[in-house]
Amino acid sequence: MTTRVALIQTRTPATPAAALAHVEPLIRQAAADGATFVITPEGTNVLQKDRARLLPMLESVEGDLVVQGLRALARELQIGILIGSALVKRADGQAANRAVLVAADGSITATYDKIHMFDVDLPNGETARESRTYTPGEAAVVADTAFGPLGLTICYDMRFPHLYRALAKAGAQVIAAPAAFTRPTGQAHWEILLRARAIETGSFVLAAAQGGVHEDGRGTWGRSMAVAPWGEVIGLLDHDEPGVLVVDLDLAAVAKARNAIPALRNDRAFSAPEPRLQAAAE
Repeated sequence: MTTRVALIQTRTPATPAAALAHVEPLIRQAAADGATFVITPEGTNVLQKDRARLLPMLESVEGDLVVQGLRALARELQIGILIGSALVKRADGQAANRAVLVAADGSITATYDKIHMFDVDLPNGETARESRTYTPGEAAVVADTAFGPLGLTICYDMRFPHLYRALAKAGAQVIAAPAAFTRPTGQAHWEILLRARAIETGSFVLAAAQGGVHEDGRGTWGRSMAVAPWGEVIGLLDHDEPGVLVVDLDLAAVAKARNAIPALRNDRAFSAPEPRLQAAAE
């Protein structure tokens, strides 16, 4: 059975109202092209790197303008939508970077809070401290969809192969990797990481991306990409402009790859050496 999926590439504005107006026509285009499931990037509801401006805009999932707008759109178009992430307020008042899975009836069927925080100092002088704004999640999530089990990750998570492996072992045949990758890391690592995660797990990996220079001054890589379980790229937007990438997934390819290279079954427990890495502050 094949499933037509669309990856939405955005350049999300700095306010939720503008973000909804930006992403909605792209999702409508995807549905018109026959997609029954759509994935949007990390930060679909707002991108604003200034914490003082961002935090007052955050709402709960139930109160977020973009989440509610896309729930209504899913009902109207009768498609599933994975909001790759919405930046939202948690019940405890802290912020979360949260994926929201919406069924074709508009109901929210699963959420996932990004586990790995992007705290880095890049060689070009660019720095990020995601943990200063967001509370990390603690649980991996595999969610049921109309086409089968879907593993949920967000951006920096793709650098942690044990997470992807856990999702595949828990039944995920497709793993979503919505992202807002920086331009330096995107140029160096984007395709390599996505293809490696697909090969290691024998899964489809679907990466909807932010792209271009945003209102808040950040630059993101774009190049939304779909990778098949054998590691081949089956769909790519070769630019950083907003757009729609439509791919057909034949889930029989998952079993074929995993039977050919049964790495998920062949691994063995082992005792690890003592860790030698020191914290950056040390």
